[in-house]
Amino acid sequence: MSLLLAGITIFCGVHLFKAAAPATRDSLVEKLGENPYKGIFSLLIIGGLVLIVFGWKATVPRAMYMPPLAPGLIPAALMLVALILFLASQMNGHLKRTLRHPQMLGTLVWAVTHLLVNGDSRSVILFGTLAAWALLEIVLCNRRDGPRTERPPASARFDAIAIVIGVVAFGLIGHFHLALFGVAALPV
Repeated sequence: MSLLLAGITIFCGVHLFKAAAPATRDSLVEKLGENPYKGIFSLLIIGGLVLIVFGWKATVPRAMYMPPLAPGLIPAALMLVALILFLASQMNGHLKRTLRHPQMLGTLVWAVTHLLVNGDSRSVILFGTLAAWALLEIVLCNRRDGPRTERPPASARFDAIAIVIGVVAFGLIGHFHLALFGVAALPV
């Protein structure tokens, strides 16, 4: 459990740093340089992810609640939405233009969906913390950036690309979910 908690703490803490302490972040970038800062940031994120994976595997799950949903069409549809939102954050489509934080919204939908189908202790710790992180990130980014005054130009072509890539990614993740995570994404 301690590896899982350490990994989540590192992953979320490093991600929150820019939004929670922008002046400190800017000072570090100035002292270290942009690329060294990004390198350290990336290493910490990778380290956090490695700890999460090993911590997940080492933690024996305990039942905490009966999940309201089983793997099926509703969670699958939510996961497809989460992937599309996550991808839309990287493209100048109408989704990104309309939604201020599509990546964090996608992460939130992903985490909540996993909480709806998993009622064990390690799922609650991982997905519950990541849901809280996504919400906090949205709040901190909004506070840091202030009111949204200008919206980037948008093209429906980029929304279509996000949807197509999202569907392909959804298919691949669904197909390999059992092999990668030990649980089938859809009932067999």
